[in-house]
Amino acid sequence: MKTASTAAFAASLVASASAFGYNEGRTFATVQFTNNHILQARIDPIVSPGKIASHVHTILGGSNFGMSSTGEDLLKSNCTNANVKGDMSNYWFPLLYFQDPQTGKLEPVEVFYPKVYYFFEKTHDVIKAFPVGLNMLVGDPMKRTPPSTPEEILTTGSGQEISNVHVTCPRDEKVTDDNKYPTGPSWPVDSDGTNAGIGSQNNPGAGVGFPFRNCDGYAAPLRMDIHFPSCLKKNADLKDYKNNMNWPKSVNGGYQDCAEDEIHVPHLFMEVYWNTPLFKDRWDHSGNGPQPFVLASGDRTGYSWHADFMAGWDTDILQNVIDNCNTGNSGMLNCPGVEENKDKCIIETPVDEVIGGVLDQLPGNNPISGWGVGTNPQPQPSGSSSSSAAASSTAAASSSSAASSSTSASAAASISSSSASAASSSAQGASSGLPGSSDDATKVIENPAVSTSSAVAVETSGAPSHPQPPHRSLPPPRPRSPSPPALSRPSTRP
Repeated sequence: MKTASTAAFAASLVASASAFGYNEGRTFATVQFTNNHILQARIDPIVSPGKIASHVHTILGGSNFGMSSTGEDLLKSNCTNANVKGDMSNYWFPLLYFQDPQTGKLEPVEVFYPKVYYFFEKTHDVIKAFPVGLNMLVGDPMKRTPPSTPEEILTTGSGQEISNVHVTCPRDEKVTDDNKYPTGPSWPVDSDGTNAGIGSQNNPGAGVGFPFRNCDGYAAPLRMDIHFPSCLKKNADLKDYKNNMNWPKSVNGGYQDCAEDEIHVPHLFMEVYWNTPLFKDRWDHSGNGPQPFVLASGDRTGYSWHADFMAGWDTDILQNVIDNCNTGNSGMLNCPGVEENKDKCIIETPVDEVIGGVLDQLPGNNPISGWGVGTNPQPQPSGSSSSSAAASSTAAASSSSAASSSTSASAAASISSSSASAASSSAQGASSGLPGSSDDATKVIENPAVSTSSAVAVETSGAPSHPQPPHRSLPPPRPRSPSPPALSRPSTRP
């Protein structure tokens, strides 16, 4: 198993690119997961090492994850829920909540399924495996204003701002000949992003900000999408998530190249489907708004969607995938030399608080804001700017807020245990027909980095009970085409 500092890693580059498949066109493979998380808790070892994070995250990947994890720690994991052996990396993103329009109460939305694409873009460069311990954060947790465009922009050179955070809203109706939904758009057609999201001009099922419609596509509910940059600065600290990455430059012939002082690494694209149809009978999704979903950070716009990655790969395995694999949507587990991992993996949490059930307030007491509600948050001293924010231009225009109707949460969240609820959630997913579920036993790991006797208790008051919506699972997803999504934007699936 190979590990490397950035300098040593850069020294391993050859002088010129070999004839790999990605030198002629994009190749890719995907990592899927055996269950929908290993943990949900207020932990973020990249932004808030050694302390409780500001908001709840859903964590995927290796079991040796904790408040102060490093890449070397991840390599020592006892299990992972990534479905390929050799990937002990961690991937995490904010939990999504439903805010009841009638009561203002908050309930977590279950992850329907996550998926991570490893794109190897057409390039003149040699693409190298992530060095162990590389930290990346993309997206801005503080953002409540729209990007400059609802379309994807993932390369520099055009003078346009990078736009890498989007929402996909599959709908259970066919578009008309003029590429519109018969019952109306998912985002208001005249929106400037101030009080509602903005729909794509090219794809009626895509946009920025939460949509005002129920996303009810077959096996494809509301999907949050995010792209990571792929140019690692050779002399950067692997832990410097604010400054260690850049976006590639688009050059003639459709190539995406990194600068001479950068290392070209895989382009990660993460999509997270949320089981929002469970709540479809509890809000008005006729298109008039407001929409009821809130990120754990308190964002009701969706503009602040963000995700973290800490590399914990066996670099030999990942390099083999980069050089020799183009299995597309059929999955990385079908690459030559890659073994399938079937273990489900759940770990203990060091944060002793209830994050599920029905809550009066978001865990961490994060105020709800955006689209005319509350006050937009200010950047925190710990820093929440990201690799993508630092690497892109800063031309985003700020918008003035106008009042809109919504009910915000009040009082305090109820607190108690953790790992039992995580295991219960995993079992519910396994019985609901969710992707990746099976009868395989779930491994509940007592994380060596987490002593349950030293779990941090968060003291707040309890919340009154509230009837839970009945669990209704969506149908399993249809098999996907092995052809890659379009370069400009992965196509709405299925």
